[in-house]
Amino acid sequence: MRFDNEALIAAAFQVAGDFACSEDCSAGGVASALLTASGSVHTGICIDTACSLGFCAEHAAIAEMLKSRQTKIRAIVAVNADGEIMPPCGRCRELIRQVDPENWATSVIVAKGTVVTLAELLPYGEASAPPA
Repeated sequence: MRFDNEALIAAAFQVAGDFACSEDCSAGGVASALLTASGSVHTGICIDTACSLGFCAEHAAIAEMLKSRQTKIRAIVAVNADGEIMPPCGRCRELIRQVDPENWATSVIVAKGTVVTLAELLPYGEASAPPA
C-alpha cells in the first residue's frame, strides 16, 4: 500500500528538537510519526532521563495512536533534530508488533529512500515465526 514517505518524514521532523526539561531530563532529540490504517497521523518525541526511565519517540507516537483507539500502523518513521532518519530499536519493533498482529506488514522507513516491513526487521516474521 502506497503512502507519502516525505509527508510522514516531515511530520516527524516538525516536532523534533531537543530541549532540556530539567538537569536530569531532555526531550525531543528524536521524533516519530506514524500513519494508521484509517489514514490519521500521530507523532511523538523521545524523553531521555539520567536514570534511563525515558522512552523512545515511537512509543510516544504509538501511545497517541492508542488514545484514539486505533492499533493498525501502515507506516512509521523516526528522525533526529537534524532530519536524519533512524531505524526503530528492538524494543520499538516489538511494541509495534504487539500492538496489533497485522502490524507485521507495517512499512518502516529506515533510511532516505528505503522502506522495509516490520517482519523484515524482526528475527522471525509472521510467515517464519516458530510454532507456538
